[in-house]
Amino acid sequence: MASNLALLRLLQLVSPSLPIGMYSYSQGLERAVHDGWIRNADQVGDWLHGLLHNSLSKLDAPLLARLYDAWQTGDMEAVAQWSQFLIACRETAELRIEDKQTGQALARLLVNLAMPEALAWQKRVDATLATMFGLAATRWQIDKADAVTGYLWSWLENQVLGSIKLVPLGQVAGQQLLQRLADELPCLVEQALTLTDEDIGGSCFGLALVSSRHEMQYSRLFRS
Repeated sequence: MASNLALLRLLQLVSPSLPIGMYSYSQGLERAVHDGWIRNADQVGDWLHGLLHNSLSKLDAPLLARLYDAWQTGDMEAVAQWSQFLIACRETAELRIEDKQTGQALARLLVNLAMPEALAWQKRVDATLATMFGLAATRWQIDKADAVTGYLWSWLENQVLGSIKLVPLGQVAGQQLLQRLADELPCLVEQALTLTDEDIGGSCFGLALVSSRHEMQYSRLFRS
């Protein structure tokens, strides 16, 4: 029963209905479509594959694992350190703002879900989504590997939903993309959990470029 409850809590945490505003961020995808870099489902798949392998699995995923461990042991110094590290790795202003705003939004939600430890993070400038995700995962007794998998899945689903609106793609094409890219997640999670501190870090020049261009885009649907 306990494992079933943890699964249900994970499903709640990664649900698109979670009220933290993830639907309003495209992470540069909007500009990539606008500039003609991405025109069809195959190109969306290549774009997301590259981000998963060169950024998410080498930065967000291993840092989430460390934040999970820090929350579990009550090491608040490590929580702050890894949260600030993640913010510092965001290469544009809008990506830093996105992480802060979604992290603060999740903190507000967790306070209302009887998690008072999130209270101080509602206004902290170094709040990140992964920081609060790690807190929720530990307090809801979600397995660490499952939490990292869910985090990557949530990111992937949000990106595919954005591509359906922006490219645009049909719903079936979106589901085909999710199925294909989800096959890669277990291996990426396993790799992320074995990275040393010195191995953490991933940079995607294309993401940094389109995100910086998106910041100045005159007409747009998404905040990043």
